[in-house]
Amino acid sequence: MKIKTLISLVAAFFSSLYLASANPDSQPGTYKMVVEGFDWGPAVNKIILSLPDTTSKVNAADFSVFVQRKLDGTNIPAEQSSGKREVISAYISNETGDRIKTGRNITLVLSVGPSLPIASPFQYIRVKGNVWVDYNLTIIQTKTQQIWNKSTGKIMPLIDEFDLSKKFNYQDKTMSYATYSPKNKKDKAPLIIWLHGGGEGGTDPTVPLLGNKAANYVDTEIQTIFDGAYVLVPQCPGAWMHNAQGVGTQGKENDVYNEGLMALIKNYVSANPSIDPNRIYVGGCSNGGYMALKLILLYPDYFAAGYISALAYRSQYITDADIQKIKNVPMWFVHSKDDGTTIPDLTVVPVFDRLKTAGAKNVHFTYYDHVNDITNQYGGSGFQYNGHWSWVYLHQNLPRTDLDGSAVKLNGKPVTIMEWMAAQKKGK
Repeated sequence: MKIKTLISLVAAFFSSLYLASANPDSQPGTYKMVVEGFDWGPAVNKIILSLPDTTSKVNAADFSVFVQRKLDGTNIPAEQSSGKREVISAYISNETGDRIKTGRNITLVLSVGPSLPIASPFQYIRVKGNVWVDYNLTIIQTKTQQIWNKSTGKIMPLIDEFDLSKKFNYQDKTMSYATYSPKNKKDKAPLIIWLHGGGEGGTDPTVPLLGNKAANYVDTEIQTIFDGAYVLVPQCPGAWMHNAQGVGTQGKENDVYNEGLMALIKNYVSANPSIDPNRIYVGGCSNGGYMALKLILLYPDYFAAGYISALAYRSQYITDADIQKIKNVPMWFVHSKDDGTTIPDLTVVPVFDRLKTAGAKNVHFTYYDHVNDITNQYGGSGFQYNGHWSWVYLHQNLPRTDLDGSAVKLNGKPVTIMEWMAAQKKGK
């Protein structure tokens, strides 16, 4: 028996013992989960417990947290389906998790990390991609045997700032999409469009927002750079590269989504007259990187700039005439040399070289050796993510160098990718 499976079974056993010995006179309490996006994906990183009375003291060591992850029709591996979560700290809070001195809620902070799939509310399924699981928690105060096992929902920082209710119909297809309007609106504000990767398709826009941390474009740091920006995150019901047969084209054939996607974008811009039509930026990763470049190829005069990670568009399917058509569109590519999914020598490297050879003046390429832990919490440069995940750097606004290692500059000043993009304007 694998060690992880054994640990999971032991945790489930002790959970049942705790429940069996719980105080029969106490009523089960309610809890609320906090779900946040991290570089590797989403995680349940906090639990907010409701109390019958106010308190001013709490000890993290007094709480045990057990989880069960279920998904109808899917056999989740035992070591990922149930187990014990590590509580790393606890504090008195209000009902939304804000720290206070005295209150009727306790917030437990849980350990998360790229090697803790039991912390994730998502499960990756080969055909469907990332989907939400039934994430059920049992929390036990070990001294009093008080339990909490009834969920009252979840809080999703940044994601909760989006409008997630919109759908767009075009011919026989329906796309869900998430939108954000800047809090401090000016007369005209730019629009940032993000197109997700192949694992984030479907009908729930929280998946692309959490799946690769795309919600970060509404974070205060990035919003400040743009002096407030609209954000549009469309969700493909399948995969952006799919042709009529549902097979990824990588540019060889036309996909079946670009026409409807462009109609969605134009409809959104039309419905929001405060969007500056000269500052519309389109980007994406992998499948979404393919689609971002596809839209630029089809509508080179519409977008002020493109920002693309892990480009999936094969250079061999882009004609020399196409290169000439887009060489004046500002673009910044981000990729990792060890990307085994969107192989750089077939995609971004020749595309960038052809653009530069054609005379492109404002096209940049940040080329990483690997995708490392940028937080230094899990090993820093000694910890490597999948080489395909170069969007880890992009969403944190870290790219700042060109292919030769030199700093990308604006008016003689080194800039990050978002600082560069915020300065791009059609016709400038």
